[in-house]
Amino acid sequence: MSQTVNTSNTLELRYGMNPHQKQAKLFTDGALPIRILSGDPGFINLLDALNGFQLARELRSATGLPAAASFKHVSPAGAAVAAPLTPELAKAYFVEGLELSPLATAYARARGADRMSSFGDAAALSDVVDASTAQLLKREVSDLVVAPGYTEEALEILKAKKGGKYLIIEIDPDYVPDPVELRTLFGLKLQQERNNAAIEASALEHIVTENKDLPDNAKRDLLIALVTLKYTQSNSICYTLDGQTIGIGAGQQSRIHCTRLAGDKADRWFLRQHPTALNMKFRQGLSRAEQNNAIDLWLEEELTPVEQAAWEAAFDEIPARLSREEKREWLGKLQGVSYGSDAFLPFRDNLDRASRSGVKYVVQAGSSMRDEEVVQAANDYGMVMSYSGVRLFHH
Repeated sequence: MSQTVNTSNTLELRYGMNPHQKQAKLFTDGALPIRILSGDPGFINLLDALNGFQLARELRSATGLPAAASFKHVSPAGAAVAAPLTPELAKAYFVEGLELSPLATAYARARGADRMSSFGDAAALSDVVDASTAQLLKREVSDLVVAPGYTEEALEILKAKKGGKYLIIEIDPDYVPDPVELRTLFGLKLQQERNNAAIEASALEHIVTENKDLPDNAKRDLLIALVTLKYTQSNSICYTLDGQTIGIGAGQQSRIHCTRLAGDKADRWFLRQHPTALNMKFRQGLSRAEQNNAIDLWLEEELTPVEQAAWEAAFDEIPARLSREEKREWLGKLQGVSYGSDAFLPFRDNLDRASRSGVKYVVQAGSSMRDEEVVQAANDYGMVMSYSGVRLFHH
């Protein structure tokens, strides 16, 4: 059970961002909108939980579907809404044969977007957690869960995780924060209005390309990208497909580097669904995390002799590596991807790189000095591009 002191308006924390940073607490003038049902939170736990829940709640509002986010170090590793899983995705996400509720499916997708980054995540859920979602959380390496509520069965399952130390946070879904937020940096106080920009379908209406065919599934995926970007450390780029993120590039100083990072992650996400990856014969007793690591190393171009020996030890049957040509051939099947930017695209190079990862639909703020050049790039690839007119920087 939690050892945390939790009065009506103050929550004492274990420590701040690092163990040597003491006097850490969460407090407010009114009653706290959260309850600690199990575990002992730290500062970063709450940063991830509060950002992650906002993301999941806004995805629910924007799409009308149960939603989930997998958060790590104040940026999402993945985010998704409930959508049926293909057999290939179920296998790639290690949920093959499991009975999944819509909320559990949303979390499986959010975590499966980037399983390497989701290791030890903060799971944020838009709806009351049911037993199916709790069972999925119980089997994964996760630090905490935050949700508007839990069924009795789900709570019993989760309280048994980590010997009763798993952090379970209940949050008021109707909580409305003060419209003005305040933070302290280097002893100085900064104040601003909260980012209350509502992400709605109207953000996609200003289409500036020759191709204006924007189907409903692409609208959903572009909204998911925008909501995800709203809670991703800037600069940020997000690739989405089939109701989930498939690649997020966060916190880079150059937008093209965000695009490359997110595109590389999207490529790895798709390569994990290659038949060779899905049919790997792992050594008995290898954990899912170790299997993820082995698949990730399989995608590397080269390994040192030491890395190669350690990698081979993960398998009963060592899988063949894909050649560059085989990778390109497989990645050529990745199509219909949506791409979102948290600000305007300054150069066409972003779309040149995005096109290599199957991007067909784009949303960005617009109003760059080189808008004409960027629009031409979109037209060159037959993309549909909308200007949202809203910048979504998050720091």
